[in-house]
Amino acid sequence: MAKNIHNDVLDAALNVIKNNANQMALCSQEPSTRDEALVTYMLAVVPISATDFTIADGDVSGRKAIVAEQLSVLVSATGTGTHISLVDNTRLLYTTDCISQIVTQDNLLDLPTWDIEIQDPTP
Repeated sequence: MAKNIHNDVLDAALNVIKNNANQMALCSQEPSTRDEALVTYMLAVVPISATDFTIADGDVSGRKAIVAEQLSVLVSATGTGTHISLVDNTRLLYTTDCISQIVTQDNLLDLPTWDIEIQDPTP
């Protein structure tokens, strides 16, 4: 059975993140709530806006949101960052794992560009 989805549908999902995420947090483990992302497991946090996202064709198929690098982010707590989370004023919108990195309080870190990708459905 064939499956098909229009790019507008995939873009709509990505645009919820793009148009609402206002903070990106480096976390010491995977949060399941906004409070865990910004308090319990947060090692560093940086404000973001829609201008930090670019919607484009996916690397394999579908669509992706390219999340811009964040430079010179102040580290709030010492620990090992394992996850990146995007939040808005009330919700944990998206979390992904990242390359594990040890960070030290009051130092600066750079968060590289990364993608959120939604692939086309497969038959």
